Amino acid sequence: SRFGRRITGYTPMRVVGPAAGSEHLKTAADPTGTMVLGTLNNCGGSATPWGTYVTGEENYDFYFRQPAAADLTPEERRYMQSALSGVIGVHVGDPRFDMLVEGNRNEPNRFGYMVEIDPFDPRSTPIKLTGLGRYKHEMAAVRLTSAGRAVAYSGDDERNNYIYKFVGSRTVRQARRAKQSPLEEGTLYVARFSAGGAEGDMMGVGEWIPLTTDNPMLAGWTNDRIHVFTRLAADAVGATRMDRPEWISVAPAGQVYAPLTNTTRRG
Repeated sequence: SRFGRRITGYTPMRVVGPAAGSEHLKTAADPTGTMVLGTLNNCGGSATPWGTYVTGEENYDFYFRQPAAADLTPEERRYMQSALSGVIGVHVGDPRFDMLVEGNRNEPNRFGYMVEIDPFDPRSTPIKLTGLGRYKHEMAAVRLTSAGRAVAYSGDDERNNYIYKFVGSRTVRQARRAKQSPLEEGTLYVARFSAGGAEGDMMGVGEWIPLTTDNPMLAGWTNDRIHVFTRLAADAVGATRMDRPEWISVAPAGQVYAPLTNTTRRG
């Protein structure tokens, strides 16, 4: 591809799902907003029931030279940490990671996704799954419903952020027949918890809030904006801020466990 000729050492990755082609993903290097060079700062990974694996892009903000905090947009401030601007120094060798260079401002929006890779097909192109939302993915635990649809649980591994669930709109068989990932199309939810129960009852109550354009709390939002600025959408619907939800797992009987690993910013 033209990407491969331009910069060696990066694997072109296709963007799929509701944010593919979004104005928020377009850059001077990729005016289509559909192809990203590489994945970075990958944390956990897990196998899928259909034989691929997914890997989470976590602390991608460390890689970018950023404007001063006062010059960041509200969306950027929710995702970037200007105090860490350029700490890794990638921008020195690849100007794509310099937000101060014209045409690069959207480049950070192209990271922070779950990436799906087919290890059994070396000719396949890895895909960035925007349907699972953009944030600091620790990993995703992928299971199947009784009807055969994919479900992925994932945590945003930063203080005061959220737990999410994605449910595919097609069965695995239907998606694979259409040459799509079962994680490409579906509904993204964020968790909200409350004390609930009777007095003295230690069991709380939880609900999954859909991050969709027909949710009244997201009036005026577009589908691509929800999936690029997922943290802000979760803010808007009143989700419960958690203490760094990390390696979420699902037990054989279906219980979902989410370790919370840091509470230093809670009041």
